Amino acid sequence: MLITTCDKTFTLQADETLLEGLERTGHEVEYQCRSGYCGSCRLKLISGQVNYPVKPLAYIGKDEILPCCCHPLTDLKIVCHLRKDTPEHNPDLFAKDLFETK
Repeated sequence: MLITTCDKTFTLQADETLLEGLERTGHEVEYQCRSGYCGSCRLKLISGQVNYPVKPLAYIGKDEILPCCCHPLTDLKIVCHLRKDTPEHNPDLFAKDLFETK
């Protein structure tokens, strides 16, 4: 599944939860329980569909998902941002590519 956030698009790996995929790709996601009890990881769903193998106990609105326990059924567009400490937010100013002239 392709996951598109406010800052990037990535492929969710078959063996990871949406929350794990967001963490792997440098996104900022709050969480506590990782199993749908607390709702801390709640994100806004722009498009796509998910299901929940086990109904979460945390409240979720019509346009919200819990990435810790949902399973994407389609590609998703969600509101989530990269952490401020990711390379995309802090480019290496001494990187070779930045000094090459074309």
